[in-house]
Amino acid sequence: MGYGEWVTVPAVRTIRLRLPGRAGGNTRAAAAAGKAGSRLGWLDALRGLAALVVALHHFGILELLPFGGMIWWHFDLGVYGVMLFFLVSGYIIPASLERRGDVRAFWVGRLFRIYPALIGAFVVSILMLPEGDGSVALFRTGHNLISLVANATMLQDMLGVINGMGVTWTLTYEMAFYFLVSGLFALGWHKRSSAFAVGFAAVALVFGGSMATATISHDLGSTRNLVLAAALIVLMGFACMLSGNPVLTRTGAVLVAGLALVLLLNNSRAPVFETLLIFATMFAGTVLYRAEHGQIERIHAVLCCAFVVVAGVAIGWMYNRNGMELNTWNSGWISWSTSYTGAWATFLGAMALRKRRFPKVLTWLGAVSFSLYLLHVPLLHTIAPLLGHEQRPTATGEKVLWVAEFLTVSLLAAYLMYRLVELPMQKVGRKLLKAVERRFPAEALTAPGGGATAAAVPVQAEPARVPVEVGAGAAGSGGSGGPTAG
Repeated sequence: MGYGEWVTVPAVRTIRLRLPGRAGGNTRAAAAAGKAGSRLGWLDALRGLAALVVALHHFGILELLPFGGMIWWHFDLGVYGVMLFFLVSGYIIPASLERRGDVRAFWVGRLFRIYPALIGAFVVSILMLPEGDGSVALFRTGHNLISLVANATMLQDMLGVINGMGVTWTLTYEMAFYFLVSGLFALGWHKRSSAFAVGFAAVALVFGGSMATATISHDLGSTRNLVLAAALIVLMGFACMLSGNPVLTRTGAVLVAGLALVLLLNNSRAPVFETLLIFATMFAGTVLYRAEHGQIERIHAVLCCAFVVVAGVAIGWMYNRNGMELNTWNSGWISWSTSYTGAWATFLGAMALRKRRFPKVLTWLGAVSFSLYLLHVPLLHTIAPLLGHEQRPTATGEKVLWVAEFLTVSLLAAYLMYRLVELPMQKVGRKLLKAVERRFPAEALTAPGGGATAAAVPVQAEPARVPVEVGAGAAGSGGSGGPTAG
């Protein structure tokens, strides 16, 4: 998730704005930046909430509550958290790309946003966890090169390879979504979000129980070939998209989008109804963004999102039962459907309050949420033995103490990762992008028919929004962040 904030200026052209670094600078710009920050605070709050819920879900918080078992049967915190992540990513990622109007700048931001924290989490976890611990599988599968290459593409969950870290399965969906968004933008089809949201939901609804998964990688040889082919396509795609040449950019974007589409339809580890509903949900998040900014009619967005929500509930009832729930890691269709609608209700509620200022603790939690998402499971497997008590205490006081210890250590580690890895590497990415743009300026990308694909010609009634790098956010979605976000 990229977390640049946006300043609204009454102009038709999009211009870059740099905030002054010394006191006594442009107070009007600073005030506008603060207003923009509060306007996007709801997204940070949602990312923080989603990361916290997922962490508590893996912690097993329901096992410590008096009626936790009943809650688990009717509401799944994991499904709720990740679907909330995906909604945030769907809302902000296409907006980030279109506001930049530059595929290369978008991808430099994404790469320096996600990979440093991901690599840091792997390094810390491998050094911290004992041999034989299953929470990190990288370099521990017996097929280390295949595992490393697949996880490096972040498509491992659609390549038939074990996730290097359990929680990184969601990053596969994030990366595939970035690929699809890039391809649609390069082709000038990016405004058709509602068609893709409804299309993915409809296919999931009709074929969710019959389409085969993992049809490409069915043994070691086919998996090795698929990983090699995917890695080469991704490398070629990035080389083209980072070139700054419009023809090469379009070629690379279409190449990686095609790869994502083939994999999600033919080789997903998850049940096909879950895979397709995730992409329907992300594109529905984009539909909400377009409706908010006057790019589509509100009734259009309402009908589209209503269909996706109803389809999600129906999909749970139709397919997430009779043993299939073991593949989605929840108790059944009721848990699936209530969690899915709960994520939507939370997102829409926060969106309705988006003009209000959210508590700083929630926006701070959003800032560290990507690191929290990556680190909480390895920390859970580490701190219980170090603190010398059982992971599932029975006394009430011990339960409260154990939850407080887990959250304190996890949030502190996430903050350190954010300050020491995420922020510095995002700064490096911005400097690198400026240096590349000075030496190899990117040419404007136009649609195949000749029109501009970027929001380079904004609608007169919609004020231009200018990125101001005054901070970074966290999880999912892109990232959340995904757990990384915009």
